[in-house]
Amino acid sequence: MCGLTGWLDWTLDLRLHRATVEAMTRTLALRGPDGTGVWASRHVALGHTRLSVIDLAGGAQPMAIGDQVLVFTGEIYNFRELRAELGGLGHRFTTASDTEVLLRSYQQWGPSCAERLTGMFAFAVWDERTQELFLCRDRLGVKPLYFHRYPGGLLFGSEPKALLAGPHLAAELSADGVGELFAVPGARTPGHGVFRGLEELRPGHTLTFGRSGPRVRRYWQLDSREHPDDVPATVATVRELLSEIVEQQLVSDVPVAALLSGGVDSGTITALAAQARLREGLPQVPAFSMDYGPGGEFVPDAWRPTRDGPFAELAAAKLGIPHTGLVLSSETILAAGEYSLSSRDLPGWGDLDASLGLLFAAVREGSTVALSGESADEMFGGYPWYARAAAHDGGFFPWLDASALPALLLRDDVRDWVRPEEYARDRYAEAVAEVPGLAGESAADRRIRRAFYLGLTRWLPLLLDRKDRLSMRTGLEVRVPYCDHRLVEYTWNVPWEVKSLGGVEKGLLREAAAGLLPDEILNRRKCAPPACRDGAYTLVLERRLAGLLAEPDAPLFQLVDRDRLAGIVRDGGRLPGPTPGPNTHFGMGYLLDVDQWMRRYAVTLV
Repeated sequence: MCGLTGWLDWTLDLRLHRATVEAMTRTLALRGPDGTGVWASRHVALGHTRLSVIDLAGGAQPMAIGDQVLVFTGEIYNFRELRAELGGLGHRFTTASDTEVLLRSYQQWGPSCAERLTGMFAFAVWDERTQELFLCRDRLGVKPLYFHRYPGGLLFGSEPKALLAGPHLAAELSADGVGELFAVPGARTPGHGVFRGLEELRPGHTLTFGRSGPRVRRYWQLDSREHPDDVPATVATVRELLSEIVEQQLVSDVPVAALLSGGVDSGTITALAAQARLREGLPQVPAFSMDYGPGGEFVPDAWRPTRDGPFAELAAAKLGIPHTGLVLSSETILAAGEYSLSSRDLPGWGDLDASLGLLFAAVREGSTVALSGESADEMFGGYPWYARAAAHDGGFFPWLDASALPALLLRDDVRDWVRPEEYARDRYAEAVAEVPGLAGESAADRRIRRAFYLGLTRWLPLLLDRKDRLSMRTGLEVRVPYCDHRLVEYTWNVPWEVKSLGGVEKGLLREAAAGLLPDEILNRRKCAPPACRDGAYTLVLERRLAGLLAEPDAPLFQLVDRDRLAGIVRDGGRLPGPTPGPNTHFGMGYLLDVDQWMRRYAVTLV
């Protein structure tokens, strides 16, 4: 998995600034606990921290072969096929790593190597011969890659903290950055890094940076076309694709586990992994789930009609695999309160982040890689708003309530500066304008296609970024089979009536998983991730917020109207959060996180 960073400057001899790049690299130490390295030439310096997954003895980075030097994070799942092809073209390998395959792919095909890769990846190649830096990010954006351009140079890295540790980029917040945090906090704007001057390389894009400046190229995008298969063929294709993808993503030289919530998404991935291991005669992958407190504390609601634990145990028993259920409490969540902020470099999702981080830490005790069922909802239409026609015509991101976002709490002068309603409308209009339409499709089909596009490009990136940061904080590589671009390309054009077979969410996936899981899991209603509903936890947040309101110089109130916030708290109202939340303290936790973030990063408004 790893972490990468680097610095290009045409005006400096970076061999004299190695200490700066070493400091940038150290910020990514948790992403790569197994090794670190820095390489420097006159105008470029590259840093890398390694999490060893493939070829533990080889594959160290930065990797230099001839005139090219590579730093890379992620996995190339088709590296064996590429290695064979490159071998036929005359390349000779000195390691068994996918890193070397990637570098030699660039040497053979140049920037067009991106189209040949299957995997989750972000990488940078410096070419001494052409004096160009090449950056590339995977199609769905599973792996992050940030950059900052300035006159005469470029900084880049896996996380904002790496760039902030270097020169030129400061923790500054412009009007657009405030808009991202308060007007569209649950609908990430592609390419926007929140801090002023911080950009994110968009998924499916490359950036080539030479003396003449940057060249951005989009190498992958969704293509809308008629779906050629009938229902049985579609079900069979989805099952076949998932089987192949999971088998490919099980390749590892370190122990692999599965994240098993007891739902159809993670259950399907775990079942296919169990089948693959059985065929190969290998030990089964252990499964992990999490929940809060003993069974007597659970109260079903619309967000979580059933507990995960019993269903995860049922799936594990059916598959014959070991299962560990992590039981959390408000005390453990409060103890992990810094987990989110230190991982994400941005305000996060409070107890939802802490619980996921604790799960990842538990998995990491015995495994270095984990398979996740994340993103099945975005591929197959699992959220309730996919089925609500009214949600598609609201003029806003259908999973958000435009009238209940944190922007409501902004000070009047900040509102005049940011114009949050206008900012949100503009971001939504940009997203809708990108949707690849299909000539002749009905208005209803066009609306549902738009909803899927918004979910894939504005909601899913939030989930993938969160997953990456929280898992890599523990040195755990989480793989997401549903994000394989071959599956995404296929399901993109499957009609809604097929995706919702039987009139239920993810009906297509459920049908494709038939026979893999018990009927109780195949038919289980969708449940939100476990959230802390302990009143004691809410009370702690209320006390912290009261303390913040009493603090004259709290950074939060550079943005938020103190009296407005105090009035809502006094009246017992629910505070708006970054997304609709399963509990009453979600918005409270977000505001506390914003304040702590501004303190920790010494954020200034510009």
